[in-house]
Amino acid sequence: MSNKLKKNSPLPLRVGIAGLGTVGASLVGMLQKSGNELQRKHGRRIEVAAVSARSRSRDRGVDISQYAWHDDPVALAKSDDVDLFVELIGGEDGPALAAVRAALSAGKPVVTANKALLAKHGVDLAELAEQTGTHIGFEAAVAGGIPVIKTLREGLGAASVTRVYGIMNGTCNYILTRMGEEDISFGDCLTDAQALGYAEADPTFDVEGFDTAHKLAILASLCFQTKIAADEIFVEGITAITQADIKVAADLGYKIKLLGIAQRSGGGIEQRVHPTLVPRTSAIARVDNVLNAVSLETDHIQELMLAGPGAGGPATAASVLADILDIARGHNVPPLGIPTSELADYSRAPMRVHKGGYYIRLNVRDVPGALAAITTRVGESGISLESVIQRPDLKAPASIADQGETRTLVLITQDTTESSVRKALDQVADDGYTVGAPQLIRIESF
Repeated sequence: MSNKLKKNSPLPLRVGIAGLGTVGASLVGMLQKSGNELQRKHGRRIEVAAVSARSRSRDRGVDISQYAWHDDPVALAKSDDVDLFVELIGGEDGPALAAVRAALSAGKPVVTANKALLAKHGVDLAELAEQTGTHIGFEAAVAGGIPVIKTLREGLGAASVTRVYGIMNGTCNYILTRMGEEDISFGDCLTDAQALGYAEADPTFDVEGFDTAHKLAILASLCFQTKIAADEIFVEGITAITQADIKVAADLGYKIKLLGIAQRSGGGIEQRVHPTLVPRTSAIARVDNVLNAVSLETDHIQELMLAGPGAGGPATAASVLADILDIARGHNVPPLGIPTSELADYSRAPMRVHKGGYYIRLNVRDVPGALAAITTRVGESGISLESVIQRPDLKAPASIADQGETRTLVLITQDTTESSVRKALDQVADDGYTVGAPQLIRIESF
């Protein structure tokens, strides 16, 4: 850092903040309100020295007139008046990447909430931080206010993680919770989420699972000491979930959650994001609305679950502040848990060898022999069925309503492989007894 420490009286840690949206404004407010208390507790004063954002005049609910203003976040990151750079701009490239690189190159620690940036450039940035003897804090990048990064880097001791899974997107969890509690469609829930500020005007990144995938890639790197591999994740969102799925799942004792799951499997690491049936009695099923949860299974601890607010200004800003305080105390650990030179190359375990139970919903033509033909095909693929449920009360999607009379058929399999299920469904489709695409949801018995 640029400041030298005075004997028994550390100079203030001067913070530069780039990005003054909800999180950035909340962070400024926290430092303004609690500066004296933070100094009393942690022995060093934390001061905002300079800021950068798109608009200088926008009302953010906090007074920024006392801070130096930079139109260019890179200039802020390089400024001699700043000891620590906070990046809250967002985006995997562009100004965010340039500013973070500038700060690290100057030997300044960085704190960021940018999961997209880390998912794409995390290993390179961690290596740069090691070369310049500084640090990257990114607690706020995964699960908002939940201290899962610190737990993985420092809190598990000698324990090795065998599986990490969780609910990592509050938008999807809110939608699925509402669908489960009220008889309303995905589209109506999404509209409400947008009105409440839980979903963006373009919600694709959230509802198609990409936000969760970025977070999972970061967690998997920390858990399994491999390079970040955001492009090696099976990703499936929640847009195809219907009330039929919600109702049948409830009747069977399940809830549907969008989960990110990473585990060692088949000689590699399996990473997947998809809707999942989880038992209503499981701890993860009780995490509803906009809350997040991350569960760690280790060789020493059967399961450790961390749950709390996964987004929002105050919760995310609190995680940013926690990283700032660690740096103020001189705390410095490798950003990805171990030196980047020791990270293993990522080896992907094929999704199609994943074992587990499956929920399969089919729109079956109402003709003689259809059910027998479908169950025969499933059996020929080596799949044992736990139950076969016919639901004439559930209507077919509007997109196929004009293709003749159909019935909703749900198959619940015992443990089988993804490849066997895909093979059986291809054969069923070729036989012509079904209409439209099948709905396939994996079952996890947490």
